[in-house]
Amino acid sequence: MLARAWAFLAAALLSLSVLAAPPDEPFEGHDYVRVATPKPVATGNRIEVLEFFWYRCPHCNQLEPGLQAWLKTLPKDAQIRRLPAVFRDDWMAGAKLYHTLAQMGLIDRLHEKVFNAYHVQNLNLDNPAVLGDWIAKQGVDRKKFESLYNSFTTQSLARQGGQLATAYELRGVPAFIIDGKYHTSVSMTGSEARLFTVLDQLIAKARAERAGRKPAK
Repeated sequence: MLARAWAFLAAALLSLSVLAAPPDEPFEGHDYVRVATPKPVATGNRIEVLEFFWYRCPHCNQLEPGLQAWLKTLPKDAQIRRLPAVFRDDWMAGAKLYHTLAQMGLIDRLHEKVFNAYHVQNLNLDNPAVLGDWIAKQGVDRKKFESLYNSFTTQSLARQGGQLATAYELRGVPAFIIDGKYHTSVSMTGSEARLFTVLDQLIAKARAERAGRKPAK
């Protein structure tokens, strides 16, 4: 009974703390969590905004228009890095698709179209024949694409994304890791609008830490 009472009190205090915080200020433990073991980033001097996603995820598809708009406001010292998560074997096809497009320099042109193909056109791009037909219709060399899609390099890249998602202890997508230190998502913030506010604040936090200043709480 005593343990249950303490748990209830802790939950009540957390709720009061969240309510007391300014509405635009991210609250640790609610809007975001610290990564237990921070990871190196792949963006060098720029603050890394790492997005984990899955092409077939309806939540990722729903977020994409807002995310594209927010990316236009991204500070020059920050950089988006997209990475398909692989939590199950059936996620591998989408991961391979992304990494193939990335290696061919086609992400900017076809990333949103892939979401549209899955969720609006109801095309099963996990099916190699359907994918081959679709990619050819986009004006892409089908043989070159399929060769790269089935290559060992692409398989390795897809597996690495899955391993990193596991290392960050993610449980779902879409999810964002800021500078290898902070994890947030729509499920944490409660809305897309709030997510982008929190992302802005976490970028500022990471910037201050990189500069050796004490970040705002």
